Amino acid sequence: MNTSMKTLLWLTVLSAFIVACNSNPKPAEQEQGRVMKGLYSYGPEIKSFTDCEKGNEYWVADSAKTLELAYSNFDFEKPYEPVYIEVECHVVKSDSLIVSADFDSTMVVTKVLKITKEIPDGPCN
Repeated sequence: MNTSMKTLLWLTVLSAFIVACNSNPKPAEQEQGRVMKGLYSYGPEIKSFTDCEKGNEYWVADSAKTLELAYSNFDFEKPYEPVYIEVECHVVKSDSLIVSADFDSTMVVTKVLKITKEIPDGPCN
């Protein structure tokens, strides 16, 4: 094999390797948005969500920037009053360097579907 053919073959293999290494698939839990229903509490230090069905607690990151605004529109006299929410979100591992480290996972809200002071009967009550 001549030198130019070897070089071309080497560059092709190297290019394929670089492309394969640079592809960074997201974890399955981040790929799909899902709807979660539960109780949300908001205050100066804590933004938490409790899943009504499973009882899991999550730190909340409001990427849509609408959940905290909707909560504050209820004009509660004191913080941390729970409200019922239904949101589109995805769950990620909590950052160990901030307050969310007290929670195993962080729920990243992408869309608020429903928020109400009325907590429905069932597992949330």
